[in-house]
Amino acid sequence: MTLDEIKIAVDAGQTVHWANIDYRVHKDSLGQYLITFEPNGSTIGLTDREGQRLNGKEAEFFIARSEDAAENPGSQSRPDGQGRGVAPGGEGAFPLGQQL
Repeated sequence: MTLDEIKIAVDAGQTVHWANIDYRVHKDSLGQYLITFEPNGSTIGLTDREGQRLNGKEAEFFIARSEDAAENPGSQSRPDGQGRGVAPGGEGAFPLGQQL
């Protein structure tokens, strides 16, 4: 997903993850887009300080189906069964165009 696609999905209320379902992308009350590791609350910005470069590869960001979180709480792997760095599109993720 591109930076713009991620922001659009988050703003639309969709759950965006990075690398696996434990990393969630969200927008805080100041309008900052952040990535939080849910098990311990560790958080980094979605981008560099200039807001131009993602803190992760585009292929590592994906939108999970709503039932994935319920079926896989605390899972260390992506819902599509792939490892980090593999483009989404498997069983647990939809291409962005089908989500909006």
